[in-house]
Amino acid sequence: MRSASPLPEADLTVDGTGLLCVTLLLRLRAQIDGAPPGTVVHVVATDPAAPLDLPAWCHMTGHTYLGPVPGERPVYALRLAADARATRRDAPWHPVGPEHTRDR
Repeated sequence: MRSASPLPEADLTVDGTGLLCVTLLLRLRAQIDGAPPGTVVHVVATDPAAPLDLPAWCHMTGHTYLGPVPGERPVYALRLAADARATRRDAPWHPVGPEHTRDR
């Protein structure tokens, strides 16, 4: 049986230590703004909801959730997509719709 390939090193790290996922997603959204497609982001997230919320957010936006990063700290990896769906700056859990085009 083949072992899983290791996760790629981070191009960008977002530290969400001590943040609830709502605030973590606000920070994540702000810090990846302008990052090129293919960027690997490691997210440090201590909120117990992070293992559910981060994959769900990636699914909603089109970014690729890569999974938990082995280690002592709770870190999760994702890869930014070229064709990701934009989310509202003030509410990154909501996609940008026609009524929010200025929020990009």
